[in-house]
Amino acid sequence: MAVTYRVVWFKRDLRLHDHAALVHAANQGPVLCLYIVEPDLWTQPDAALQHFEFVRESLSELDSELRALGGSLQVRAGSAVEVLASLHQHAPFAELVSHMETGNAFTYERDLQVGAWCQSVGLTWAEFAPFGVVRRLKNRNTWQGRWEAHMAMPQVVLPALTFFNAPEPRGPEVMTAPDALRHNPAQRQHGGRSLALDTLHSFLNGRALGYRGGISSPLSSPDACSRLSAYLAWGCISLREVVQSSRATLDALPPQALRHRAGLTGFMSRLYWHCHFIQKLESEPEIEWRNMHRGYDGLREDGWNDAHFEALISARTGWPMVDACVVMLRETGWLNFRMRAMLVSVAAYPLWLDWRPVGQWLATQFLDYEPGIHWSQLQMQSGTTGINTTRVYNPVKQAQDHDPKGIFVRRWLPHMRRVPDAWLFEPWRMPTEVQRQCGLTVGVDVPEPVVDLAEATRTAKAALHARRADPEVKAGKKAVVDKHASRRVSGSLKRKTARQEAACTAPPSAQMGFDF
Repeated sequence: MAVTYRVVWFKRDLRLHDHAALVHAANQGPVLCLYIVEPDLWTQPDAALQHFEFVRESLSELDSELRALGGSLQVRAGSAVEVLASLHQHAPFAELVSHMETGNAFTYERDLQVGAWCQSVGLTWAEFAPFGVVRRLKNRNTWQGRWEAHMAMPQVVLPALTFFNAPEPRGPEVMTAPDALRHNPAQRQHGGRSLALDTLHSFLNGRALGYRGGISSPLSSPDACSRLSAYLAWGCISLREVVQSSRATLDALPPQALRHRAGLTGFMSRLYWHCHFIQKLESEPEIEWRNMHRGYDGLREDGWNDAHFEALISARTGWPMVDACVVMLRETGWLNFRMRAMLVSVAAYPLWLDWRPVGQWLATQFLDYEPGIHWSQLQMQSGTTGINTTRVYNPVKQAQDHDPKGIFVRRWLPHMRRVPDAWLFEPWRMPTEVQRQCGLTVGVDVPEPVVDLAEATRTAKAALHARRADPEVKAGKKAVVDKHASRRVSGSLKRKTARQEAACTAPPSAQMGFDF
């Protein structure tokens, strides 16, 4: 049978615009646009129903766009190798085309299997970089310049498409979530490129004014943050499109638009650090499941405490700001960066929990779960990279700084609405008489802290710093720096405009996750 078409395999790139893989295939001839629902992928411990439904919504819009062009999106269920082999057996194709994926351990092994299958049948698999992450990067010395080069390239334009008619066409409407999947917040964002563009435009043209000064508070951050993280994580919009749109908006602003300019400048720095962190997982896939610095092995994993973990995930730690953040995350699938950092800090230090189970739980809670950023940040916040400053956030102080009137805590913890302001962030200190007047009992209606915050934090920091002071651990730090640490701005980049250098500033000190 004559080879007549190319298969474009969609993964975390659920769009048509600025899609290098699709453009490459379309320029060669007919295409078959394919998404594979992999049952084993959706049974991984980092998968959640909200992820599946967001993908299904995005695919539905993608399919509609393709139908308007005279084609459709073909959806198949099964392992990637099985689906591709079946298509190839019925109608051999000339090439498999996709974007590279820096995913979890499952997708890493899956791609190795797909590569081996392609080789076994003599098929070329053409992969394209979806953003500024470099495969087989030897060192970080040239990385920053390559990121800038990628973001400066014109967005690729889709030519006229010719479609290959697949046997037994099936679209996104056939997708059924596995029964085991849980957690689909009623208040989460919904998938699709049109919503991604609406979100981008509302941020660039208005909400960015509140970015500086507004992204740390859980009260102001839902509007002040860009809210593009989920759309970038699942590829409804390309990072290059966001970078170029942000730079164009910044260039068009008058000099006197100081707040707007400051907001966009801060936002652009986080767009740069998005790829910086994903590059860590691309260069070392093992950081999903083992310490980046092996000198920290055994630090927490040998002392796991089920009661502490259960208190955290059930919003019963006794620290109102922590518990309110857990509830908001559970109900919306989103939380701002500083509160994400605080959650991991509380888990890692006073609760002394290993980052791996905590990270798997948080992966299911974050709609914008991006493995590269997620696992790099979990380790950084937990102190196991060996190269980052210890960051420990006091949940009482965070509440006082970012929710001084208790609006956020009372919104998400109804039982706290009867607690007077004076005791809101430390309700366990309420005198018995005040508890009686409020109709609350600490330890029953209001949980007591699972540990003494000051003492537990002090003990945790001492244990971490003792490990850090070990001569062998110190000696191992250089290898981590060489492989993963950022580099100073090169001379050529130093000559760039302030707008361009906005993408090369230091990483946000408290960023945890992929929220922007």
